[in-house]
Amino acid sequence: MTLVSELRAVLGTDDVLEEPVELHLYSKDASLMRGQPTCVTFPEDAAEVAEIVKIAERHEVPIVARGAGTGLAAGASPTQGGIVVVTTAMNSIDIDVENRTAWVGAGVINLDLSVAARPHGLYFAPDPSSQSACTIGGNVANNSGGPHCLSEGSTTSHVLGMEVVLAGGEIESLGGQAPDPIGFDLKGAIVGSEGTLGIVTRVLVRLLPMEPDVRTLLMDFPTVEDAARTVSDVIAAGLVPAALELMDQRMCMVVENWLQCGLPVDSAAVLLAEVVGETEGVVSQADLIAEIARRNNAFDVDIAETEEHRATLWKARKSAFGAIAQLAPDYYLHDAVVPRTRLVETMRSVYDIADRYDLTMLNVFHAGDGNLHPLIAFDSSDPETNQRVRQAGEEILAVALKAGGALSGEHGIGIEKRDMMRANFTELDLDAQARLKESFDPAGVFNPTKVLPEGSRCFDYGGVRRELPDGVWV
Repeated sequence: MTLVSELRAVLGTDDVLEEPVELHLYSKDASLMRGQPTCVTFPEDAAEVAEIVKIAERHEVPIVARGAGTGLAAGASPTQGGIVVVTTAMNSIDIDVENRTAWVGAGVINLDLSVAARPHGLYFAPDPSSQSACTIGGNVANNSGGPHCLSEGSTTSHVLGMEVVLAGGEIESLGGQAPDPIGFDLKGAIVGSEGTLGIVTRVLVRLLPMEPDVRTLLMDFPTVEDAARTVSDVIAAGLVPAALELMDQRMCMVVENWLQCGLPVDSAAVLLAEVVGETEGVVSQADLIAEIARRNNAFDVDIAETEEHRATLWKARKSAFGAIAQLAPDYYLHDAVVPRTRLVETMRSVYDIADRYDLTMLNVFHAGDGNLHPLIAFDSSDPETNQRVRQAGEEILAVALKAGGALSGEHGIGIEKRDMMRANFTELDLDAQARLKESFDPAGVFNPTKVLPEGSRCFDYGGVRRELPDGVWV
């Protein structure tokens, strides 16, 4: 039997696509890199995913898991062909109110989970900008964050367990309700692995109680440096707000032109802060943040008076990426991380890079945890511009690493940053990661060529104790 006929025998004709137009729709995620899948499948549960894995291994073809396709690092682009496994049909939500947890399908949309939990006074903390479209499975794959993860942590802090299909079509349950399960933290290895170790089909997530009160502040500044310095000073004062988000003037102008929501477009930067908790606490924290902002030359401090006003401010922040369509048909977005204390100098370097390459750059980022989102608006149909954009992107990552940062805070490595991994990790580090990949996926079918650069598996141990670089022994 052919690959497609075997898959249709398991899933049915309608859940296996192979027409050219259909394949084109699933040939890339939200990145700039396109592949060409052999076919696209829509399994409904772990058992069907397991059969897909077995078929793929028999035919020696790759498997690429895909949620909503909102990824920005080409992690879900089938650049080696093979089977795209779309998880959106696995969309069940089973909330356990007493334990404040939920078992959710990998295809559940992030925002839908919080909407389902809201009547119980609960919510799911990770809230990426693509919250209304991205899936929980994709969030797990990339260890996604979001504006409100400053105080609560990214996805890995909210995943208690999972159902995952591994090599050979084995279905395993990892983690669980117990706070400290016995054995290796295999769940922790899967979170952030970008579909290279297996396919997550269901996730046991932690839900948090909704806070009794909230204050949302919008502060505008004469310079980006003043806004960034305010971020560091807020944390230094012992505060960890629910969110600290920064948008520069260009971004504010684009968003305001689209939404007309009252952003101060004459200022160099705005800082959006939010504090939650008991009323007395949030009032005092909001007052302290406002005082710190004024000490750092803030023009104005606006505190949302109504829920509608607060929602408008957050709509402005989360609409930033979509608003770029007014400037150019494409954008290139990075998510490098730097220490908060290095924000000011890093942002100067980022703007210098954009000017040197004559590129239109806008900035919006999770300032509280130093997660930068420099965004280059451009037309990808021009090869010369493409080259300048990629060179500028590599320099931005290099600046972040030199400042003591990391390649990614939440978007993942995928293909986009894969070849920069050697600038962030030693050969020994990469070898260890490659061996982990081999132990989970000996046939190499799960999302091959992603994350790890070619040649990461450097040492042939063969069971012999040998000396490695820098005197390390294994």
